[in-house]
Amino acid sequence: VQLQASGGGLVQAGGSLRLSCAASARTFRSYNMGWFRQAPGKEREFVAAMSWSGGVTYYADSVKDRFTISRDNAKNTGYLQMNSLKPEDTAVYLCAAAIRTYYTANNYAQGAYYDYWGHGTQVTVSS
Repeated sequence: VQLQASGGGLVQAGGSLRLSCAASARTFRSYNMGWFRQAPGKEREFVAAMSWSGGVTYYADSVKDRFTISRDNAKNTGYLQMNSLKPEDTAVYLCAAAIRTYYTANNYAQGAYYDYWGHGTQVTVSS
């Protein structure tokens, strides 16, 4: 499965963006998905995750109540709606998909849990 993230850009603090993650195969609809981000000079960090059915979601504390993960399995596409953006949200955002459909502990937040990764899209939030 190939993943392509898009929708990034430059936005002022307080603004919104919606990222998309388009998958190349219908099998995406049976995979758990996640969003991560990596800022310059920092390690990649977990942002949000969603089960294959959309019934289970997880968020990093730093984005809870501001970001919303969703998916449209009919379109093989995942989304990340980002509201009330802050300068500290500036990063390359990557989407990922996992063949495993179960969650244990916080494996959804670990990069190793995911089997497929997109190239990422840049989000820059100006103050």
